[in-house]
Amino acid sequence: MPKIDESRPFIPVRIAVLTVSDTRTPKDDKSGTLLAEMLAEAGHVLAEHAIARDDIATIRAKVEGWIADPEVDVVITTGGTGFTGRDVTPEAVMPLFEKVIDGFSALFHRISFEKVGTSTMQSRACGGVAGGTYIFCVPGSPGACKDAWHGILKYQLDNRHRPCNLVEIMPRLQEHLEAAG
Repeated sequence: MPKIDESRPFIPVRIAVLTVSDTRTPKDDKSGTLLAEMLAEAGHVLAEHAIARDDIATIRAKVEGWIADPEVDVVITTGGTGFTGRDVTPEAVMPLFEKVIDGFSALFHRISFEKVGTSTMQSRACGGVAGGTYIFCVPGSPGACKDAWHGILKYQLDNRHRPCNLVEIMPRLQEHLEAAG
């Protein structure tokens, strides 16, 4: 299925990880820590790892800061994608999207369905692009983080993945600004 062209040199991307939780601390943040470990193992750079409480303004401010930071190429959030009253990650992040990556949600749910069946409908995993930065919001369980990383992001954030990947179009994400200027 995924094909890696080993003849091409790997290009690491800089990824920021945000755990969204009212209860997690750096000591017990399993999902954010797992994402940081998986991306480093793949050869990428952890730009920053932070924890934000379940609050729209707090989440949005952190993500906006990373969008504005030229040292961050990708943001992955974990947590806050369910339906409870405290789950507000999509509400915080989706208004920032200039373009929605519909396929991320569709693929995530397909992979998740194979593991948890119809319970996948309780996730509002989403992806988009803002300010030339890719943003992916995944559920807060370590299993969901593994599914998102190993099933999708590990490949799409590898410039050697064929037939195409997200890395090779990164330089073109802000073409609309160049055309307007």
